[in-house]
Amino acid sequence: MNDLNTLSPMNAGIMPRQVQHDYSRFLHRHVTFDVYLPPDYAAAGSSPYPLLLFNDGQDLPATGLGRTLETLMLAQKIRPAVVVGVYAGAQRKHEYGTARQADYKQRGDKAPQYRDFILLELLPHLREKWHLSVYPTDNVFAGFSLGGLSALDIAWAHPEVFGAAGVFSGSLWWRWADVDPADPDRDRIMHDIVRHSPEPRPNAQRFWFQAGTLDETEDRNHNGVIDAIDDTLHLIEALRQRGYPEAQLRYLQLEGGTHDPATWGKAMPDFLQFVL
Repeated sequence: MNDLNTLSPMNAGIMPRQVQHDYSRFLHRHVTFDVYLPPDYAAAGSSPYPLLLFNDGQDLPATGLGRTLETLMLAQKIRPAVVVGVYAGAQRKHEYGTARQADYKQRGDKAPQYRDFILLELLPHLREKWHLSVYPTDNVFAGFSLGGLSALDIAWAHPEVFGAAGVFSGSLWWRWADVDPADPDRDRIMHDIVRHSPEPRPNAQRFWFQAGTLDETEDRNHNGVIDAIDDTLHLIEALRQRGYPEAQLRYLQLEGGTHDPATWGKAMPDFLQFVL
């Protein structure tokens, strides 16, 4: 991996270091990611840092993440952490999704390869190069929209790696069949995974979700609530039914929030304080 030493002028506060990943054997492409190091990283002692990993890392500068991180860390409202934003590739709709299966349009068919890239390629490299904790409670995976679905899917399947997941405006509508007007809320893949995964639950994982009231306009079940909110609330209820206590769940609904980095930036302090 090559350090490009590129700083983003859009992001005040902690400035990211951009890194070019060598060719991925799983994704068959190069992967770019930004690394945000805490202000005291150079003077750090022996304690390893928590890792916060983001899908759609190319959107992080537009959320104002650098300023938010620095403000919260200096105010001691969050633990110092290393944040890594993985840029999406040209095959984003194929690499992101749910590893169990693609959706009904065969989007997400490369999600298993993306999962393997994260677990078997990226994480080992990050832990070799930076001083990072290996404890699940110190590792968080988050993302925006379809990237949020991908992060949740990988974190859910690997609680031995990730102790928390963050989903900003998540594509939780992801489904294995087109909408059935007789039962418009059926066939959602992530909901089915949460309800029917065979491994024992609950565990110590924490889950943070955000949706905006203007995330979209679709309302497939005609209940007066947009799908982005319905799908999120239904998934949180599925987590409750699996036994997760309220202390491990967090939902933030932003009035007037839209499907864009500006809204996700407004939600970022709440997310960071929940997971860090």
